[in-house]
Amino acid sequence: MTMLVSRFKVIAAALVCAGWMMNMAPAAAASPDGFEDLAERLLPAVVNVSTSSKVDTSKMPQIPGFQFQFPEGPDGANPFEDFFKEFYEQFRGKGLPQMPQAPQKEQKVTALGSGFIIDAANGYIVTNNHVIKDADEIKVILHDNTSVDATLVGTDEKTDLAVLQIKTSVKLTEVKWGDSDTSRVGSWVLAIGNPFGLGGTVTAGIVSARQRDINAGPYDDFIQTDASINRGNSGGPMFNMKGEVVGVNTAIFSPSGGSIGIGFAVPSNIAQNVVAQLVKYGKTKRGWLGVKIQNVTPEIAESLGLGKPHGALVAEVTKDGPSDKAGIQNGDVILTFDGHEVETSQKLPRMVAETEVGKRVDVGVWRKKEKISVTVTLGQLEKAEEDGKLSDEAPPSAPVSKADTTESPDLGISLAVLTDAARDQYGLEAQTKGVLITEVKPGGPGAEKGLAEGDVIVEFDQQEVSTPADVAQKVEEAKKAKRNSVLLFIARKQDMRFVALKLTP
Repeated sequence: MTMLVSRFKVIAAALVCAGWMMNMAPAAAASPDGFEDLAERLLPAVVNVSTSSKVDTSKMPQIPGFQFQFPEGPDGANPFEDFFKEFYEQFRGKGLPQMPQAPQKEQKVTALGSGFIIDAANGYIVTNNHVIKDADEIKVILHDNTSVDATLVGTDEKTDLAVLQIKTSVKLTEVKWGDSDTSRVGSWVLAIGNPFGLGGTVTAGIVSARQRDINAGPYDDFIQTDASINRGNSGGPMFNMKGEVVGVNTAIFSPSGGSIGIGFAVPSNIAQNVVAQLVKYGKTKRGWLGVKIQNVTPEIAESLGLGKPHGALVAEVTKDGPSDKAGIQNGDVILTFDGHEVETSQKLPRMVAETEVGKRVDVGVWRKKEKISVTVTLGQLEKAEEDGKLSDEAPPSAPVSKADTTESPDLGISLAVLTDAARDQYGLEAQTKGVLITEVKPGGPGAEKGLAEGDVIVEFDQQEVSTPADVAQKVEEAKKAKRNSVLLFIARKQDMRFVALKLTP
């Protein structure tokens, strides 16, 4: 079971890390004398998770007369099948015996991972979602090698967490959650897992970094560790020196598949809330604000008169969603949420998700160079997903027409009036309004910011535009005001975003 992180292969392995969670004193802290007592106390709470699933081998490519099976290529083609078919047909009449067909049946595939007991009385166990995903059978192997059938309580793909439950007469040992926010870079941590199916294995390391985003999900806030971790460690716990769980080991960063000392764990302050919901409801119930957001770059901050780049820029408000009903608008910058500062756009989704559904929260926004406060009643993310309000599907693009275009050298683009025919050609929604971009000059400001043919300029400096002349007028106004950049609100099929362009000198 593997995950990909950036350009490297990420093995879905628990981050086995050992460490010492303590408040850093001004002087350097000495390393611990040993982990013997801590490991002895914690090992019984860590379990091995064994899964099995059935794979239909009859769906794999078959070659008539041969027992060999070959994997498909990336385009669905089989690079070997045509060769062997031709070979067989060529020699079939020259004494080549007829060979039996490969049996078409289901085969059982097994996998191993790790987990830890958080509720001994009820038999609740935490692991990674990818460890048990698509499993037909789940078994938990306790520290004393007792094997117990497990039932799936709930899963959450967004944080890669799952909760299992077992029933056994064996006395179970549980561990407690700790506060991951107190884990500092350099703190010692201890981890226990099941690398390569070897059983309970203890490793030690330190917290290498905090708040890592590895593009694994919308709530990435991983703890990075240098502890040695390998396949089979996924779902295992990361402990502080008090024996509290401060992370759930999830992935490693590796070009080869082996441990190179870069691993990641889901912080306990995220995991604990998700696990509690899975135990209570069998699924998550996350808060939903109903906006699409993007980063506030230095250029965008300058265009909005914001002073410094911070907050989350609202690129689109979901119709009839919580923000729409509360009056939040496209172009607003969310600076605070429920009394907490929104430092970057990456912070906001987690803040919203961890807030109770139905709660009325104050949202501080920056709108037209003024701070205002809006009260929003949060919806439920999962219900919005079920209702199709978060769909990003867009129709395919169509042929391009470049007739009646006007060039804008300052922006490095060519423009045209947006017609119904153009909306059909570019897969734009009927209600889309603005000025159509028909060409993007290589090396120009538009190309630098990723503008593309078929994009529509809906607003220029937060004012609506409908013709190329409107855009030209806004450019001249910005130049007269000696501004270095302008802010465009761009529609691309069903997606909306803000783009700050530097004006060509």
